Amino acid sequence: MSGVGVLDKASILLSLVESGPMSLAELVAGSGLPRPTAHRIAVALERLDLLMRDFGGRFVIGPRLGGPSVETQRDRLAQVAVPVLAELHDLTGLVARLYRRWGALQVCVATSLDRPVGAEPVPVGTSRPAKAGPVAQVLLAWEDPEELYEVLRGTRFTAAQLALVRRRGWAYGPDVVVPDTVAYAVPVRTRGNGVMAALALAGPSAQVPLVQGRMLSGALIDSAARISDAMLRAQGESVRPRLPGS
Repeated sequence: MSGVGVLDKASILLSLVESGPMSLAELVAGSGLPRPTAHRIAVALERLDLLMRDFGGRFVIGPRLGGPSVETQRDRLAQVAVPVLAELHDLTGLVARLYRRWGALQVCVATSLDRPVGAEPVPVGTSRPAKAGPVAQVLLAWEDPEELYEVLRGTRFTAAQLALVRRRGWAYGPDVVVPDTVAYAVPVRTRGNGVMAALALAGPSAQVPLVQGRMLSGALIDSAARISDAMLRAQGESVRPRLPGS
């Protein structure tokens, strides 16, 4: 041990995760640290890219430590999502994009306009602070309350707005990534009912209201469920039947 308390605690958490993906509860049990302490340090390590979350919401070794599963999982998500995004674009005429949260950023990991149909203003890899807009709301609405308290500082929405997003299952508003556009966004869920990504449909503010809102949200939710189920199958996990409204 180094004798520096916070470094020693971080080292314990990193050692646990080196053995395999760990949920917060497993980190608490394995380290003996209080839950708030384990959560605070794990999130700090995530912000430094020393840890990251897998598609089950568990902590895994991050890219700065060369986690071998990081790029593999990210590539798999894009592979699963691209055909779904293309179908959404064909159905609605709107641009479909998939975003993941990376610390305080929202990062585009797939887009329907990767196909040769013109310039994409939000190419894969584009990142923006997750501080405003429907995508950020979806990426944050299901976060652990302890982390939510921290990430809400500096955002343009409140805890009450995120509670509304959780209740209805989608967010709508100006798309902060592309000026003069609006977007619907829904969560792509993990096995543990967390959020692995946000699926968004965006278009000019004059065009989107012309597309029936109920059809948009229904198509988005169905497409998000398809991506989630495909990811779980790719990881060898069983997919439970979905109940109406789940």
